[in-house]
Amino acid sequence: MELELRFFATFREAVGQKTLHWQVEDGATVGDVLHALESEYDGLTGSLLEGGEIRPHVNVLKNGREVVHLDGLETALDEGDTVSVFPPVAGG
Repeated sequence: MELELRFFATFREAVGQKTLHWQVEDGATVGDVLHALESEYDGLTGSLLEGGEIRPHVNVLKNGREVVHLDGLETALDEGDTVSVFPPVAGG
């Protein structure tokens, strides 16, 4: 199935584009996608996951909803879903 992946700030730089259309197996989860992204893009290695969880201050949304409020890394994905990945942001 195909997903739309959106990247912001430093993650966009690591991937080289704002949006990717990504093929995954039926039954894939957010965790599967994040693991695959860290394997595929050197600039993302260690930036998304830490100790089997989403790194602190990294925000991952499925269709606009934060996955930590769904099933975290086990959040199921469906054909046409959009997964947005935001790096930690600091400022004031």
